[in-house]
Amino acid sequence: MPERRTVALVTLGCARNEVDSEELAGRLEADGWHLVEDAENADVAVVNTCGFVEAAKKDSVDALLEANDLKGEGRTQAVVAVGCMAERYGKELAEALPEADGVLGFDDYADISDRLQTILSGGIHAAHTPRDRRKLLPISPAERQESASEVALPGHGPADLPEGLAPSSGPRAPLRRRLDGSPVASVKLASGCDRRCSFCAIPSFRGSFISRRPSDVLGETRWLAEQGVKEIMLVSENNTSYGKDLGDIRLLETLLPELADVDGIERVRVSYLQPAEMRPGLIDVLTSTPKVAPYFDLSFQHSAPGVLRAMRRFGDTDRFLELLDTIRAKAPQAGVRSNFIVGFPGESADDLAELERFLNGARLDAIGVFGYSDEEGTEAATYENKLDEDVVAERLARVSRLAEELVSQRAEERVGETLEVLVESVDAVEGVTGRAAHQAPETDGQVLFTSGEGLTAGRMVEAKVVGTEGVDLVAEPLLGSLACPEEAAR
Repeated sequence: MPERRTVALVTLGCARNEVDSEELAGRLEADGWHLVEDAENADVAVVNTCGFVEAAKKDSVDALLEANDLKGEGRTQAVVAVGCMAERYGKELAEALPEADGVLGFDDYADISDRLQTILSGGIHAAHTPRDRRKLLPISPAERQESASEVALPGHGPADLPEGLAPSSGPRAPLRRRLDGSPVASVKLASGCDRRCSFCAIPSFRGSFISRRPSDVLGETRWLAEQGVKEIMLVSENNTSYGKDLGDIRLLETLLPELADVDGIERVRVSYLQPAEMRPGLIDVLTSTPKVAPYFDLSFQHSAPGVLRAMRRFGDTDRFLELLDTIRAKAPQAGVRSNFIVGFPGESADDLAELERFLNGARLDAIGVFGYSDEEGTEAATYENKLDEDVVAERLARVSRLAEELVSQRAEERVGETLEVLVESVDAVEGVTGRAAHQAPETDGQVLFTSGEGLTAGRMVEAKVVGTEGVDLVAEPLLGSLACPEEAAR
């Protein structure tokens, strides 16, 4: 009997890429590939790249080169690039990085097994020519669903595939195979973006906004719950637009309670919200629905009106603070995070001061700060009034210091609060860690338990915050919340 083909998936970038990798894993395992964790143990190493900013692109190239170094030393025979960077640059990446044996775009995902077999056998699959994926779907959102089946949409695999297509699948199994045993998993709510922020190239290689059907999202969530997942995080480029191409811009408000009712799911989290598109009904659902985290990942980017207009965005400091006041009036413990760009072309000292005024008043739980750099193909790259690199670096350092101080202060405000914490890791050396409703995976800090007695990964427990370590919280599990369901019922 021939030895099974082995493949390892190395994922960089955001949670959306993680979903895409698990879809690729489902396709490959369904076609007989054996998935392994380490690239050195795989015939083919598939690197799911990120093409967002220069630092992410460098990390992707480094990962490809690192995988290439394994060739000749162990089992690895081929290294293949997929993901956003591969989609965005195609032939250009293949020519610049001959160490990659293949550069596959989104259109190759449906035939990923054949593509890898061709490359593994010594054949060549020509890298694709990049194109503006916004032009693949109709301009009108209402007309897009009819064309969706003709366009590659990673992470949109249907959730009612024939039994047996995916490993250990049931009738609701999606085209997906989990790559870790975490009690948290992301679910793709939509793909693409219709916004035209002047600094962002994502829509050009991810395409126009298109929603997944609610039935597919629900089916995938049920399947994940059957796999032991306790928290799902809804991801897309812009969750506040969900449903607009399905005829109901308020569809998310209807879907969230249904997801929260799925057996086994303890928490539903929504990421990637646009401040300009927030509506009262969505705030109400996010702050009042049991098992839906009162969590607001709001993409502010800046708060000075002039800078926001140059970014092709909307709002100002006072309107943003008013939005936060509205949220906290309904849910005082609500978590809020955001990212900001400093040093944008034309940003004045007064603009920077205005951003700092907002940050000081916003009480954000997590803050990401990035220094502006030109992104190929974006409107902002053509702007005049560019700031010197040393000025951008100085402003980045200044705002980053402020951000670090402010999120530490916000963490200290939570001392004394009682939180519901999902236990994520139990380690004999590093202790027991988890996350509360205001903490998303990877980005927002974590909860460090003072005691691990009775705690297991995947368990939701109540804990009292007794201290902080920077943005992280130190919490004491409450004994009453550790009783098993049978004991609690007595």
